[in-house]
Amino acid sequence: MRLERWGWYSIALNVLLAALHALIAIRSGSLAVAAELLHNVVDLFSAIAVLVGLKLAARKSKAFPYGLYKVENLVAAGLAMMVFLTAYEVLRHAFSAVSGPAPVRVDAWMLAALMATGIIPLAFSHYELRAARAANSPSLIAEAKEYRVHVFTTGLAFAALAAEWLSFPLDRIAAAIIVMAVIKTGWDLLRDAMRVLLDASLEPEALAAVRRVIESDATVRELTWMTGRNAGRFRYVEAGVALRAVDLNRAEAVTARIERAVRMQVPHVERLLLHIESPAAPTARYAVPLADREGTVSAHFGEAPYFAFVTVRDADGAVVERRIDANAHVNVPRAKGIRVAEWLIGQKVDAVYSREALHGKGPDYALRDAGVDAVHGDASTVDAAVAACHEVRRRAVVTRNAEDGGTTAMAP
Repeated sequence: MRLERWGWYSIALNVLLAALHALIAIRSGSLAVAAELLHNVVDLFSAIAVLVGLKLAARKSKAFPYGLYKVENLVAAGLAMMVFLTAYEVLRHAFSAVSGPAPVRVDAWMLAALMATGIIPLAFSHYELRAARAANSPSLIAEAKEYRVHVFTTGLAFAALAAEWLSFPLDRIAAAIIVMAVIKTGWDLLRDAMRVLLDASLEPEALAAVRRVIESDATVRELTWMTGRNAGRFRYVEAGVALRAVDLNRAEAVTARIERAVRMQVPHVERLLLHIESPAAPTARYAVPLADREGTVSAHFGEAPYFAFVTVRDADGAVVERRIDANAHVNVPRAKGIRVAEWLIGQKVDAVYSREALHGKGPDYALRDAGVDAVHGDASTVDAAVAACHEVRRRAVVTRNAEDGGTTAMAP
């Protein structure tokens, strides 16, 4: 309703501007002011079209289950065509009188009225554009930008009238300049509207924002692909993600959580459709607490000074990457284990090995909530710990295949 109110405001403003320009054009005989009157008439019909678009844009039906969001872009395209019509009318009036322009009469009140018709739409466009961008409404954005062009062309009409007052015949020149400005605006509006109507991709900034939100979720192993498009002021995004959570209920909860996060942090996302997929290059990443950099497994979890991160390829069990990082939370006085678990989750690990029993403790809950396995054992070397983690993962894959009837290949 708030957007529709701007549509009504625009209609009222165009009626006022058209009335003032009609009065000045009739009394002065100025070609530039007459062209500006035609501009106002087109803007008035455009404002009515925008209001209709705003009323229809969010409606859904059986015939249009996704809504009529693109109506706004159709309105924006129609507005562009009306802008071109305005340019044509200005040209026709500027060059049809080949014998020479009629004399122009200028009074001081005409200049004052023209100045007012430039200031009023300038102020209006400022507030309308702010509201339109907040709502991501293409038709209102187009209309607000058109008002700014209108301010410019009104200024040209004012300059032409002032020049005529000083006996400088600039009426036709001002009309020609108005045409160029109007054509440029019409092209910009038509280009932006057609991008949406032809399902062009979302702007890179919006896609990057969605990507950051998805990848920040602890259960997402990999974002394999993503596309997005505009539909009116709404955004639709699809993405393929590989998750750590393997059971169906858990996966559904994760995707619902990610969708809520995206809609909260990225404006105007109407729908996010996530496809659960296998990683492009299936690997597993394991974390092992170390007592030293030589690879001795620590008897403690939160107090381990180092952690080894080992990435193993599922297909043949080969080690792809191995590195050792210092435990940044080893000196934290409280909730040390949970802080370390959260850090490991942020490192996108699939399993954490620990000689210290974590079952029933805070770190175990944090890890399992993110879909990370907590593997307990008495291995003393990194290789033995990684082998234990890989065996747990292998058994989980075998169990899942038995339940789903699938055949995921993994090294024995």
